[in-house]
Amino acid sequence: MTRTVELPLWLLVLILLFAAVTFASHFLFPSVRWFFRRRLERAVARVNERLERPIQPFKLARRYDTIQRLIYDPQVMKAITDHAREEGVPENVAFESARRYAREIVPSFSASLYFGFAIRLARFLGNALYRVRLGHLDENALRAIDPDATVVFVINHRSNMDYVLVTYLAANRSALSYAVGEWARVWPLSRLIRSMGAYFIRRKSRSELYRKVLAAYVRLANEGGVTQAMFPEGGLSLTGKLMPLKLGLLKYILDDFDPEGRDVVFVPVALNYDRVLEDEILTQAAREGNRRFRAGIGIVARSALSLLGLWVMRRYHRHGYAGVNFGRPLSLRAFSGDRSGDLTVPMARELHRRLSGIIPITPVPALAWLLQARGAMSRDAIRAEMPALLTGLSSADTPPPPFRIETAIELGLKRMQERGLIIERDGRLEPAADKAHLLEFYANSIRHLMPSAPGPDMGAGKNAAQAKQISATARS
Repeated sequence: MTRTVELPLWLLVLILLFAAVTFASHFLFPSVRWFFRRRLERAVARVNERLERPIQPFKLARRYDTIQRLIYDPQVMKAITDHAREEGVPENVAFESARRYAREIVPSFSASLYFGFAIRLARFLGNALYRVRLGHLDENALRAIDPDATVVFVINHRSNMDYVLVTYLAANRSALSYAVGEWARVWPLSRLIRSMGAYFIRRKSRSELYRKVLAAYVRLANEGGVTQAMFPEGGLSLTGKLMPLKLGLLKYILDDFDPEGRDVVFVPVALNYDRVLEDEILTQAAREGNRRFRAGIGIVARSALSLLGLWVMRRYHRHGYAGVNFGRPLSLRAFSGDRSGDLTVPMARELHRRLSGIIPITPVPALAWLLQARGAMSRDAIRAEMPALLTGLSSADTPPPPFRIETAIELGLKRMQERGLIIERDGRLEPAADKAHLLEFYANSIRHLMPSAPGPDMGAGKNAAQAKQISATARS
């Protein structure tokens, strides 16, 4: 026992290395994890004190635990068996496919990153790029939502800046869990987005096993009361119009809803901009009839860097207004009370109607519509007609513009001239022929709200009496 044993130096180093790893994994790492876990719990407790809807335990669970819970879900296990039988592969192979899907979907939320970095960055970017205006927000209706309900913000998708603005404006309400598409699955962006609580979804997956894993995650998140945000159009609008809502994610929520359990409350959120950063890319894709385009978050980053350069050279200015309206909450329990059968399509129609009715009217879209409808106009004619038009459009469903109309008109005209959307000739402003596609794009965002306009695709138009009254007010 006391004899000297000679070992090569490399073997001694290897033994010491294994001993260090064993010590760290059994003694040091658990203590360090416990220390940081305790700090995280105290930080989350402080954050929850100022949030209207506290962060739910499901959102704070370890990612590994959520993945295990997901792949051993009874419905997923049955889907694994069915997949193995249909594809003719061993069940362990199908099981590993399900595990891969779960790892792809499940986020790894970091409260410190979300509240310490993401919200500050969102606030900075939002205010640096736009004059952000919150037009309509029914505080009483939002506070009246059952504290135990799962809240889902349903948002129209105009720009990748939508994520930034909604995160910023909902900062005092809750930590949002976004459903994001394939564009965000790019390293290192994917790790950052996953840490902010977003979960990835494949827009056009043909795998039934994948859909079962995703449906199971959505069900667990709803049962856990996680506050979520979804863009049901399924992508950025190429034409500027509010597109028909995709039914996939909405159907997952409705199919597993238990009226006796936790309620799900949908809150419509509508956004509009004086400048959509990706407008040229989107309109070009619309002209080509192809949705394969590069309009990711990099567009926002490049615009921010460009503005930083202009700020350094003292030539900085923002892109005009960005408007946000929150609509009336819609309880799934109340909606399903007197209905039977599949509620997916009726719910999509109702959400589309509510979204279309609260699209913010910002200066550039309003001016684009007016100049398209009237043709060349003098500044005096624009100043005289625009206030009456915007005032006439205000109703219980369409909130009034949250800015001084006279100031906004001048700012909107200035930005449109700087971009070459309009030109001045003989004292009259007229649309530029080579920018007609952009004027159409911006005017489309509010066209359904304008006098004598047809309703949107899924029944969101005003009734005839309202339209007649609005038209009369606008003409006066």
